[in-house]
Amino acid sequence: MRAVIVAAAVAFIVSLLVTPVAIRVFTALKAGQPIRSIGPATHLTKTGTPTMGGVAFILATVVAYVAGHIALTTLPERQIAQEGPTMTALVLLGLFVLCGAVGFLDDLLKVRRRNSDGLSAKGKLLGQALVGSGFGIAALYVASTNGQTVASEKISFIRDISWLDVGKVGSVIVFVFVITAMSNGVNLTDGLDGLATGASVLVLGAYALIGFWQYRHWCADDTYTRANEYCYQVRDPLEIAMIAAAAAAACVGFLWWNTSPARIFMGDVGSLALGGLIGGLAVATRTTLLSILIGGLFVLITVTWVIQIVSFRTTGRRVFRMVPLHHHFELAGWSEVNIVVRFWIVAGLSVAVGLGLFYSDFLANVG
Repeated sequence: MRAVIVAAAVAFIVSLLVTPVAIRVFTALKAGQPIRSIGPATHLTKTGTPTMGGVAFILATVVAYVAGHIALTTLPERQIAQEGPTMTALVLLGLFVLCGAVGFLDDLLKVRRRNSDGLSAKGKLLGQALVGSGFGIAALYVASTNGQTVASEKISFIRDISWLDVGKVGSVIVFVFVITAMSNGVNLTDGLDGLATGASVLVLGAYALIGFWQYRHWCADDTYTRANEYCYQVRDPLEIAMIAAAAAAACVGFLWWNTSPARIFMGDVGSLALGGLIGGLAVATRTTLLSILIGGLFVLITVTWVIQIVSFRTTGRRVFRMVPLHHHFELAGWSEVNIVVRFWIVAGLSVAVGLGLFYSDFLANVG
């Protein structure tokens, strides 16, 4: 627990202090967020607000992981001390950083061109697929000394579903899909001040709790398994908890500056990074299908976007005034703050349902 607290505290402080530096730097570089003219008119007032702020909380999370890992190696209990980063940490932080790199390239092109056209949709998907494939292979093919891998060959809900074995190749494909879908989901959600940041805090916080709970009931822990038959077959759950907590705390520090009226936007560098990390956490904790509930807001916004696109291309009619969904409510007359708070409530309810199912499964099996 000490390592998780240390990582979260360091992440919050670093993010809180580094973000205003990023504001000054990106303002000086004239890296302002291009605003689409077809969007709500109120967004035009945000023209020139610096973007690419996700760099701040990515940096804060990596620094916090190092601090938390130092604290982790001082603990003699439960065989948790590591001489270096685990494969789980390399996969999760690698997804976080390199998905962010794809977003950074997208943001850079937008800033240079002075419009909202960055990477093409195909180019962005290709970048996400390459990142997902590389870390998917590492997650499936690089095992620890006891044979445990970061990801599983089975599709998981609250744990692996025994009869849904898709093999290693199939699992890599699923891994790429989850990373791509979740990163694009967070990217679509990032349209109002603080919306994606606050929702990500809730989802990452949920995965910090799940990771720590799995650590306390870990199959690799002999002191627990001698007294209990029910345990979680995952790899490095304490590091999962530490990284999730650090990312959540870093987002809280960033939210101080990103809440309405935002002084900086996270940009695609931030949204794609967060989505990639959340997808990686879902796979690493064996909660792939449960992530649909935990990340319910991201799923809702993605599904409504798909509905709008399909409807318009097939019938020429729009189901919503505008997508992503938060813009529909803006055009309906809701204030930005009301939309953000209400969407945070939806995100919180989704997280609560997901955690409730996770814990109820535990109670059902230990009872």
